[in-house]
Amino acid sequence: QVQLVESGGGLVQTGDSLRLSCAASGRAFSYYVMGWFRQAPGKEREFVAAIGWGGGSTYYSNSVKGRFTISRDNAKNTVDLQMNSLKPEDTAVYFCAARTWPVSYYAAEYNYWGQGTQVTVSS
Repeated sequence: QVQLVESGGGLVQTGDSLRLSCAASGRAFSYYVMGWFRQAPGKEREFVAAIGWGGGSTYYSNSVKGRFTISRDNAKNTVDLQMNSLKPEDTAVYFCAARTWPVSYYAAEYNYWGQGTQVTVSS
């Protein structure tokens, strides 16, 4: 079992940066693949980024590649999402999620979820 709590969301303007953080508690955080997903009103939850156990393998959706960076600190049980050059279309509730190996791009394959944090990008 792992419990996840996101923080760092807020209201920003186009082009700004924001850093989301997810704190995990429970057993063996370092054995979990960690992912970030987002869900805009009226849309399905979509994959944003994921990171493997040691942090050396990262994966991004095409819509955020080059703008967002996922990282993890296994000593602190945290996973962060640095978001740069934000756009209005990035507006959504962002969720942190965990699953055992392998990495997945599908929300249904993640076992543990945080409550989400709202990110709003104004034009």
